[in-house]
Amino acid sequence: MTFLLDLASWTLLCAGGFFCIVGGIGLVRMPDFYTRMHAASVVETLGAGLILLGLMLQAGFTLVAAKLLMIGLLIFFASPAASHALARAALLRGLAPRLAEREDASSKP
Repeated sequence: MTFLLDLASWTLLCAGGFFCIVGGIGLVRMPDFYTRMHAASVVETLGAGLILLGLMLQAGFTLVAAKLLMIGLLIFFASPAASHALARAALLRGLAPRLAEREDASSKP
């Protein structure tokens, strides 16, 4: 039983680490503010969530697991609100999203 618990925990930790790396690469590679926010949300939701879940499996039913759960709930509720506030502030400051260019109507057959 302990082996399966450790295996599940390490799988979750490695998956969370993978999503953190992917989100970090996205932060560097994405072209504008809004797409970088999307990459950061990958880290916030999948990366942090899976790592916290893996750590909770390692901790068992202890006070540490309760604290990890509280951290997870804080991230779950605060991250979308912070992302929304950042995007709204950027829009109000005039930072337009970088969208694909429209095709000319005259170029279509």
